[in-house]
Amino acid sequence: MLLETLLCLQELDLKIEALKMREVEIPKQKGKYEIHRKRMVAELEAREAGYKKLAVEQHECEGEIAQMQSHIDKYNQQLYAIKKNEEYQALLHEIDVLKKQIGLKEERILAILMEMDDAKARLEEDKKRIDAELRNIDRECAAIDAELEAAVKAREALEADRAPLKKQIAPDLLLRYQRIRRSKKSGPAVVALNDEVCTGCNMAIPPQIANEVLEGGKMHTCNHCGRLLYSKENFPKSQRNE
Repeated sequence: MLLETLLCLQELDLKIEALKMREVEIPKQKGKYEIHRKRMVAELEAREAGYKKLAVEQHECEGEIAQMQSHIDKYNQQLYAIKKNEEYQALLHEIDVLKKQIGLKEERILAILMEMDDAKARLEEDKKRIDAELRNIDRECAAIDAELEAAVKAREALEADRAPLKKQIAPDLLLRYQRIRRSKKSGPAVVALNDEVCTGCNMAIPPQIANEVLEGGKMHTCNHCGRLLYSKENFPKSQRNE
């Protein structure tokens, strides 16, 4: 039956349409996971940067101490050559200032080492936690990819089924059907008539048109929405609710 074939084609097209929509929507699910991934990576990078900053400061302090100690050694050598007491005392004062500065730097190094121990412990804990979260994100994204792949395969299978079915429909009717589907963007192009009412737009159809649709001899379109009309009365009772 021509109408039955057309409805079968439409059923496939609606399923293909739904799958295409899923193919667009499914990848969007990964967006929230990618945002979470970036936040986790940024958090870990911040922890690592904080630890590296302490290490750099420790290295700088050690370099400054070495430089000041070099000046102290130099001043100590100069003490033997100084004759005037005022110059001698001034140089001793410079040495004393440098020693105090070294003491402060050494205290800072001790504080840095303690901070680094704490930072390293936190960093190791964060790495374990973030690695676990990233693995979970990878699993979720893999599941989304699998869902998308399944949707694509399902659509391709339906499209393969569609090709031979399309050839069974008269070219002029197929052209009308395809034109209506393009104009409606989504949803059915062929709808049932229910008590002289188009189920596509819920508008009343002229009685003469409704009678001709009921007779099943000619395909009509709704004068309101343009969809093709059919009557379930033209199908066996067992198929009317399908």
